[in-house]
Amino acid sequence: MSFGDPNNPYGPPQGQQPGYPPPPPPQPGYGYPAAPQGQPGVPPQGYGYPQAPGYAAYPGGNALPQTMPGLMMTSRVLLFIVGGTQILIGILAILGAATINDASNAGEDTFGNNGFSDIGHASAGIALVFALLFLGLAALSITLGVKFSRGGQGIRITTMIYGILGALVGVFILIGAAGANSSAALVWALLWIGFGGVMAASMIAPSGSAWFNRPRY
Repeated sequence: MSFGDPNNPYGPPQGQQPGYPPPPPPQPGYGYPAAPQGQPGVPPQGYGYPQAPGYAAYPGGNALPQTMPGLMMTSRVLLFIVGGTQILIGILAILGAATINDASNAGEDTFGNNGFSDIGHASAGIALVFALLFLGLAALSITLGVKFSRGGQGIRITTMIYGILGALVGVFILIGAAGANSSAALVWALLWIGFGGVMAASMIAPSGSAWFNRPRY
């Protein structure tokens, strides 16, 4: 039995001389990609493999997370604060209307129908109208704040007009407070002007326009 015998099962493989190490594996030829190298257990990132999330460069891929600008966040918080205040005023107005109406009914029972009872019923009706007005405005404020995340240009324009009107109301209150020399009315007027101005400014700013024009995925 000889090592040169090609049929020898104990000899070296064909093409290998005795006493020499095995030849290295063939290298990829020109035009063929080399095998990807990476960490064990981590699939290579290439053609046919999913890309890392959050870095899509084509339509329909994973998009970077969108963050609301700081001025927009401030305006949204102010809308919720204004909405909560309007709800509180509306509830107080309803309670006031009910109290005035009960007092007018008690006066009619004691003194009969007179001019004071008519004034009381009219005042209760006006207070109820104010209550419904403030509750409606509260619903609008909260709805606008909620829609900031998914709304479009309609929400932006409505919020801008709402803020401008609120600032104008604050200016009228400020004029009345200056004439009446009331510090409480002055503070209330400044709050209205500040809140309305921030809302309108956030919608007019380029960041606000870009936010409501952003693509939705």
